[in-house]
Amino acid sequence: MEELVIRDAEVVDGSGEPSYRADVVVDGGRIVSIVKEAAAAGCQRPRAMRELDAEGLVLSPGFIDMHAHSDLALLRDPDHSAKAAQGVTLEVLGQDGLSYAPVDDRTLAEVRRAISGWNGHGDDVDFDWRSVGEYLDRLDGGIAVNAAYLIPQGTVRALVVGWEDREATPAELDRMRQIVAEGLQQGAVGLSSGLTYTPGMYAKDAELTELCRVVASYGGYYCPHHRSYGAGALEAYAEMVALTREAGCALHLAHATMNFGVNKGRAPELLALLDDALAAGADISLDTYPYTPGSTTLAALLPSWASEGGPEETLRRLADEETAARIRYDLEVAGSDGCHGVPVDWDTIEVSGVGDPAHAGHVGRRVDGWDTARRLLLADRLGTTILQHVGHEENVRAIMRHRAHTGGSDGILQGSKPHPRAYGTFPHYLGHYVRELGVLSLEECVAHLTARPAARLRLPDRGRIREGYRADLVLFDPATVAAGSTYDAPRTLPTGIPYVLVDGRFVIEDGRRTDVLAGRAVRRTPAP
Repeated sequence: MEELVIRDAEVVDGSGEPSYRADVVVDGGRIVSIVKEAAAAGCQRPRAMRELDAEGLVLSPGFIDMHAHSDLALLRDPDHSAKAAQGVTLEVLGQDGLSYAPVDDRTLAEVRRAISGWNGHGDDVDFDWRSVGEYLDRLDGGIAVNAAYLIPQGTVRALVVGWEDREATPAELDRMRQIVAEGLQQGAVGLSSGLTYTPGMYAKDAELTELCRVVASYGGYYCPHHRSYGAGALEAYAEMVALTREAGCALHLAHATMNFGVNKGRAPELLALLDDALAAGADISLDTYPYTPGSTTLAALLPSWASEGGPEETLRRLADEETAARIRYDLEVAGSDGCHGVPVDWDTIEVSGVGDPAHAGHVGRRVDGWDTARRLLLADRLGTTILQHVGHEENVRAIMRHRAHTGGSDGILQGSKPHPRAYGTFPHYLGHYVRELGVLSLEECVAHLTARPAARLRLPDRGRIREGYRADLVLFDPATVAAGSTYDAPRTLPTGIPYVLVDGRFVIEDGRRTDVLAGRAVRRTPAP
């Protein structure tokens, strides 16, 4: 007898087609049978060791978070309700060009310092890996949800070139190509970049193109946080489209927003650019989160020259009065490349977390100017995270409707007051933008969050409810599903998602996290 039958569910199967009522049978971690209501009439209904009454609930494939920063959280926090309670059954890690593999001892120490604002210092994690494959093996030890990994281009550059602003030598470029190939062979799904973060931003297009050629040869995709989301944003998007077309590589645009005052109402221009490229044969997808503020580290706003050489050099420059004055000019007058070419408006900058609890009094407050920002950067040793209130609701809605759109939380789980997207992205789509606003139909939205990302990841048995597919599933109440997280209470769990299954096992049951660790590393499917 099979393990589980989910009885009388309203199935939204990820295809975008209208929902239907069915019994869905799960066994051995897979969907083994789907009996639609019409087919069940007059015949014996399926039986199983456990029967779950899903009357009034929607059954959908598990949600895929295409932009996650859970690289250490999955290892340090077995509960991981921040994502599991949202119905997320797969996260894509290694984002924005900086993560923890591949590394050597020197690079690991540097990266840990550079992105402590994203993931913490990692003092509670045993960094017993150095290669991509070893990191994926570590995930295979059992995690709350599944995880795929992008090779971080900035980390690769730090490993080979260092943190200097210069072109790679031919020998260094060959070594970077080799490292990227090794990571893809070991199971990474593609390559990420953070082109407003050092040292990845020091790479010229020719260097990135060569790395993307390697990614294309393995059937992976390139996921850039491109060079600007503010002044010159459209040019930055066009640059990534042209670069990947030249390399013959699939492109997935990370958190594809149009932010800052210069881009208010300009989402249609971005979408026209993408539509033209798609019509010309480009392979493009994108992700967004359904909120207007962004989130990053306070140090990320600094001009790139101030961060050359790594975190210790950044702190040295901030401590020097003359150099600090130059940094201030770039931030407040010229428009720092770290702040997307736009002069920083301190009124938009809210502290969301600190690395050192001694500075917790800043959390939840706006940064009131350069002097405060500088003192905090030095005292917190670059560990401060921020919310940046620079988005536009009309852009958010327009982009989420696009046919290449997928969902990505960009969820930073660090800090005492993180962005609510970390805990609320997927139920916020379903509750606010589907039920309350009707921006997307339920079937369309589920397709954006399941089948489309699965197709980008080349996962032939995930992202839809079909016989033989993996039983990564979510049951939610369409009348009540909502994000509980808010800007004031960002760690509040969602409502209306009583059941989540990973590999056919309940990680959320009756609205509570179980002790099941059914997640594993999801490795790249070889190109045909």
